[in-house]
Amino acid sequence: MLHLISDSTLSESVIARIANDDDVILQAGAVWAAFHGHQDNPKINLLLTQTPYVYALQDVLVMSGINQQQLLLGVTAIDYAGFVELTVKNPVIHTWC
Repeated sequence: MLHLISDSTLSESVIARIANDDDVILQAGAVWAAFHGHQDNPKINLLLTQTPYVYALQDVLVMSGINQQQLLLGVTAIDYAGFVELTVKNPVIHTWC
């Protein structure tokens, strides 16, 4: 399953619904949770214990002034082509706003 997370405040109940081997894309305000030093870093680290596939949308990172080196270890920047690849890979997509 692919989870698209947009909300700038990550909910632990959302994180609890993400299974091992699910793919997660952080977009919109959610990319800030992966910014090293953000108050939601513990939630992202918890998410990374559940699935090794956490991505942040590259264009949103650029607009926010965040570069790959400022992301938590384990979070990977992804472009729109990668986004499309993940939607093809995962026939079930859940959006969390």
